[in-house]
Amino acid sequence: MWVDPNLNDFYTRVSRIEKSHAKGYGFEASGTLGRKASTRRKSRVLRLLKAPLLAVAVGILLKGVIHYYVGAQTYESRVSALAAGEGFDAVGVWLMHADPATLFISGQLQTYLPR
Repeated sequence: MWVDPNLNDFYTRVSRIEKSHAKGYGFEASGTLGRKASTRRKSRVLRLLKAPLLAVAVGILLKGVIHYYVGAQTYESRVSALAAGEGFDAVGVWLMHADPATLFISGQLQTYLPR
C-alpha cells in the first residue's frame, strides 16, 4: 500500500487545528481576510492616537471659548503680556495664540450665542 507523505503532514495540521478548537482558540489561515485581519492594526493605532487627539481637540475648543468670552482685543493683549515673560511663558504664547481653529470656534459661538 502506497501512502502519500503529504497526507501525514495534512493530518498533523488538522490534528493541531482540532486541538486548538478544543481549547477554545479560533483559527484563521494566514493571508485570508477573517474577523481579525485588518481591524487589529487600525484599532491599535487608533487606540494610541485617541487620547492625544482628544486632548488637542479639547484644548482648541477651550481656547475658542475663552476667545469668545474675553473678546478678541483682551485675548490678544493677554497673550502679548504673556509674551513679555521669560522661561515657559514662550510655550504659553505658542499654545495660546489665536490660530484659525480658535478664531473659527469663537466666530461660531458669536453667531449662535451673540452677547
